[in-house]
Amino acid sequence: MSSELTLSSNKSRKIKDKIARYGVTLGGLLVLAALLLIFFYLLYVVAPIFRSAEIHNQTSFNIPHQAQTLAIGVEEQVEIAYLFDDSSTARFFYVQTDNTKNQTAGQEIASIKLLDDHRVSTFAQSMAARKLYAYGFENGSALVVSPKFTTSFPNNIRHISADINYVTGQTPVEMDTQGHALTQLAVEKNMDSLYLVAATDDNRLLINSLSSEENFMTGEIEWSSDITEIEAIPHPISQIRLSSNLAYMFVLSGNHLFIYNIRDLTDISLIQDMDVNADDASVTTMSLLSGASSIMIGNDNGIISQWFEIRTEAGRQFVKAREFDNQHSVSQIVPEFYRKSFFTLSNDATVGIYFTTSDAELFNDRIQQGSIEHMSVAPRSNALLTQTDDSFHLFKVDNEHPEVTWKALWQKVWYEGYPEPDYVWQSTSADDEFESKFSLVPISFGTIKAAFYAMLFAVPIALAAAIYTAYFMSPGMRQTVKPTIEIMEALPTVILGFLAGLWLAPVIENNLPGVLMFLLLTPVGIVTAAYVWTFTPEKIRLSFRDGWDAVLLIPVVLVCAYISFALSPELEIWFFDGDTRAFLTNELGIGFDQRNSLVVGIAMGFAVIPTIFSIAEDAIFSVPKQLSNGSLALGATPWQTLTRVVLLTASPGIFSAVMMGLGRAVGETMIVLMATGNTPIMDWNIFEGMRTLSANIAVEMPESEVGSSHYRILFLAAFVLFIFTFLFNTVAEFVRQRLREKYSDL
Repeated sequence: MSSELTLSSNKSRKIKDKIARYGVTLGGLLVLAALLLIFFYLLYVVAPIFRSAEIHNQTSFNIPHQAQTLAIGVEEQVEIAYLFDDSSTARFFYVQTDNTKNQTAGQEIASIKLLDDHRVSTFAQSMAARKLYAYGFENGSALVVSPKFTTSFPNNIRHISADINYVTGQTPVEMDTQGHALTQLAVEKNMDSLYLVAATDDNRLLINSLSSEENFMTGEIEWSSDITEIEAIPHPISQIRLSSNLAYMFVLSGNHLFIYNIRDLTDISLIQDMDVNADDASVTTMSLLSGASSIMIGNDNGIISQWFEIRTEAGRQFVKAREFDNQHSVSQIVPEFYRKSFFTLSNDATVGIYFTTSDAELFNDRIQQGSIEHMSVAPRSNALLTQTDDSFHLFKVDNEHPEVTWKALWQKVWYEGYPEPDYVWQSTSADDEFESKFSLVPISFGTIKAAFYAMLFAVPIALAAAIYTAYFMSPGMRQTVKPTIEIMEALPTVILGFLAGLWLAPVIENNLPGVLMFLLLTPVGIVTAAYVWTFTPEKIRLSFRDGWDAVLLIPVVLVCAYISFALSPELEIWFFDGDTRAFLTNELGIGFDQRNSLVVGIAMGFAVIPTIFSIAEDAIFSVPKQLSNGSLALGATPWQTLTRVVLLTASPGIFSAVMMGLGRAVGETMIVLMATGNTPIMDWNIFEGMRTLSANIAVEMPESEVGSSHYRILFLAAFVLFIFTFLFNTVAEFVRQRLREKYSDL
């Protein structure tokens, strides 16, 4: 009977063992599968940002015309294109066939005669986003217009109508009171001001400043004009450009660029003149990037150079920041509307696409047969329209993420207005023409910095506490201390971050000398208390049981803290001239932020200590007693037994504890989010903050546009964080296995 019960019990145990084994195996496989799914999903979201730019021919059509085309363009939906010709006519036509709307590519919508009795002598267009076009006439006048598109939905079908907006009225603006023909022209508008700059055939340069004001009686916009003549101009003038803020005028004469400060039209000054050609080549064209902070110069040897203003020892000057080699003579430079990309056109129909911030050539190839006379980029940068004689070609452009390259992410980049290349993370701005800065280096550095200071605070305290609790502390006290510390791990990190940011940070700022004194005084106080304890009567010392000695240090630490904070105001007066923050900044050149690395180190260290303590304490306490007892029996002291036997045997578990704590610190979000200034700077200064990968994702993900470069780079940051933790864990496991093999024979 007993044998049958035993057999039944063994079968039941075997079944349970198999279920447990298969359950654990399945659970491990599911965890691995989940990690792989996360890994591949991150790759799936990130991969598109590294795709190359592509241009595909979409449609071609003919539009017969007799006059010479001066400029072409296309509206935002890429349904209607327009052209301006030298007969002062604006023509609108469809560029795509849509049978549901009864429209055919090349079908003309409207032809608007702007003026009848003026002969065109020159033509200009503003920065792409402004969509202003200006005719210059032989009688010294100019007309400023812009295409206007209105969207309506009759019968729930989108319909776009086209018209012309006369920006300054249908009457041409007088530029030259002497009536000389205009040979060069530039136009730009900013808020309520519009500037027209013209060169005349008798070699004079004129600036017409027009200010708008609404007539409160009629509601019409009325323009007032103020003409200024610039003395000592260069000859001949080949091109003129205006900055979008109407602060600078750029005049190109041959290979020489003259830059004028026109902020004050009563005091116009030439601030810089320089040769801008490359390698003894000849300048062929000039254009301004989106935002008009950078000048792009094209040469007949294919070199395109970028120039922008920076602060130098001699004041603010325009300098050459970078070059691109197009390998073909550059006939046109066409900037995008809102990004720092630009298209180049060569005489053999070779089109190049470049992005200045990432210093990248994205595309360079011949896109059609023959030559291209005019080229225009769609406002959304998703289409390209070209013209050759009567033939028009519409190309689809796939170039969603030009700002992302490995260099832009991980190397120093020279941004507009910066004195030198630098690592910068600044993803958004209120300005559409903002140059996004997507360097992952500052936030990766911030992650390492936060983890370093947290571990610097947590590791000594956690390991010392684990060693004392497991090896020296009495069993009764251990039963109270160990669960108490482990319960600390259940504290929500958002609470720790809240307390660190709103309570601890001001306390440290107001009592910084006391905090520094406490860090120095506490070890001295503990050693002094231990020394004094040796002189106390033996009766008193024997009244405390072994393992309860740490209780005596609690009042010592409290007294040290009280003395340090009580003397903090006096220390500030004696050593820091009454203001520690000002002394650090002004005398030592050390920046100080209220929410800094010291605050993060203490707060995040407080969160990491329970993890390290619990695992390390278990590893030390689990060392077989026969090892320590044998060591003691052979004459070793408790300290020798600890350092040469117990810690070596427990070293794999201790190392795992430290690496688990490091993984927790690297991935921490809420504490670094609330206890730092979230400034993506690269500085080891303990009194300045940082921005980490996890905090950056938490802050910016809600405001990023789904599918945008910003959105995908945030997923790339998550991928980098994933790789960080994966590498840490891999190294930790490798080292742990080596330690286990090395000390397994003890």
